[in-house]
Amino acid sequence: MTEPVQSSPRHQRDWSPLLVAVLVLGIVAVVASVGWARSSVRRCDANSVAETAMPSVVTIYVQSSTGGGGNGSGQFLDTEGHILTNNHVISAAATGGTITVLRPNGEELPATLVGRDIQTDLAVISVTPKSAVTPIEFGPAPDVGDQVFAIGAPLGLTDTITAGVVSALGRSARVPADNNTTALLTSAIQTDASINPGNSGGTLADCRGRLVGVPTAGATASDSRGVPVAGSIGLGFAIPADTAQTIADKLIADGRVVHGYFGLAVVPLSRGDSAINPDALYVVAAPPAGPGAAAGLRRADVITALDGEAVTSADQLQEISLNKQPGATVQVDFERAGVAQTTTVTLGRQPDPALPGTG
Repeated sequence: MTEPVQSSPRHQRDWSPLLVAVLVLGIVAVVASVGWARSSVRRCDANSVAETAMPSVVTIYVQSSTGGGGNGSGQFLDTEGHILTNNHVISAAATGGTITVLRPNGEELPATLVGRDIQTDLAVISVTPKSAVTPIEFGPAPDVGDQVFAIGAPLGLTDTITAGVVSALGRSARVPADNNTTALLTSAIQTDASINPGNSGGTLADCRGRLVGVPTAGATASDSRGVPVAGSIGLGFAIPADTAQTIADKLIADGRVVHGYFGLAVVPLSRGDSAINPDALYVVAAPPAGPGAAAGLRRADVITALDGEAVTSADQLQEISLNKQPGATVQVDFERAGVAQTTTVTLGRQPDPALPGTG
């Protein structure tokens, strides 16, 4: 039987002090790394955000001429009483209804419609304040991961603030608009801050209480029986503040916004391996008097790129129309009978409202 080998006493060493030192250093390193990680994440003071932004945010009540009603949110743009909101918040009162604004200080004020843009789902209304107004401050575009706060009146619960982060940027989303059409949100901010009915038109604020987006739509989900799940599911969309400011300035100055117009009706076309993602737009119609036809485009042409960007979405034509003014030019790459060609379209003036699927 082999005896167990024992270490000679002169080769034994007490490792416990070194082990303790290593463990202590390890703990210090972990604490230091956690502290660094925490210091590198932007921490917001929600109380400060609420104190800064809430005085500028209002609740909007709408009554249609037929008796229907609802509520949404908005924010003061200036001391004169101009308020930015969504078109879908006030559209029911656009033809004969009434709009009432409730301020955080309790003032109830009748409002008038200054102008609205159905295509981008934005509107400006106006009130005559009884006391001083604090206009919302506009902030810079946020980054993915930035903390943000949705402020408004979800489900009619005034002066509500919820927190989340920017979960994605550059989203496109469609929302219901007038006369069974849809508005297209371009370059939208995606967030998990709770956005529920009544938040629309309100404030998506950054850590300093500045407006970075206008909450406009919350995604919905259904259970296994197809029944919609109530409440926010942590997926909402906001119109970027710079887009909203541009549209609001035009509405205040002119009462309306004019967008570019291709004069083409298109449908998405998937010619590659993917049956879901389009890689081209098939021209269904190119009216003779339209800008597209003037540039030589016609029915059955297949558009493959716009301004050098490959087609990846059915909404690209309309996105360009919304973001460019009449008179702007757009390079269009297309195929006709399998032959690649290029032309330049000079955008015209978009009819209001545009039909779905047109640009």
